[in-house]
Amino acid sequence: MSKRAAFLGIVMAASFAHAAAAAEIKVLSAGAIEPGLKAAAGAFQKSTGHVVRIAFNTAPEIRKRIAEGEIQDVVIAPPAAIEEFSSAGKVTQDRVELGRVGMGVAVRPGAPAPDISSADALKKSILDADSIVFNRASTGQYFEGLLKKMGIYEQVEKKTTRYPDGNSVMEHVLKGKGKEIGFGPITEILLHRDHGLRLVGPLPAEAQNYTRYTAGVMSGAPSADAAKDFLRYLGTPAAKAAFSAAGIE
Repeated sequence: MSKRAAFLGIVMAASFAHAAAAAEIKVLSAGAIEPGLKAAAGAFQKSTGHVVRIAFNTAPEIRKRIAEGEIQDVVIAPPAAIEEFSSAGKVTQDRVELGRVGMGVAVRPGAPAPDISSADALKKSILDADSIVFNRASTGQYFEGLLKKMGIYEQVEKKTTRYPDGNSVMEHVLKGKGKEIGFGPITEILLHRDHGLRLVGPLPAEAQNYTRYTAGVMSGAPSADAAKDFLRYLGTPAAKAAFSAAGIE
């Protein structure tokens, strides 16, 4: 056998070994970290050959799907949900903290920016708005509680529109005609920036709410070893930089 043939054989063997080692990692994730997670997963795929397939959903829907027995390789949700899954034996101790996402305020292109410089200013802007839009996920549940804490929930309930997910909220605001104000995770607002959606800014500090996100390997994960590799990558500086660039602190 010639040296060239031997070399080609080694290359082909290495290629087949790489293909055999490659795995499909299925991830069920909260939607608020979508842009950062997609960027990190893309870099991981490129460097390892593993394929990362991500399904995004709200935290309540993730709870429902896992309670019904769904098994993925990795689940990403707020820490409280991960702890629930762990207590039920559905998530292992292989976990990594990804970061936190704050709530922001959005308006359509050309719409006047509401004053959100303080909690009192935010309250007045909500009362003055033609309509307010937010989701039914964890951030929306917090915002509903904030409106009640402000004592204005009943006053604004009739002009409130809610959607199951943040994407629908942002699309509604983009199609608005008047003084609509959208509320949701800053990451989801930034995701629609290319379509003209305007991030007015984060909620004022005294009204702000951060949702943290944790990734965990599911018990019985079909690609458990590859899933653990993915979690380790999500904890690297490169992955953290991808999350930070997407608005995830």
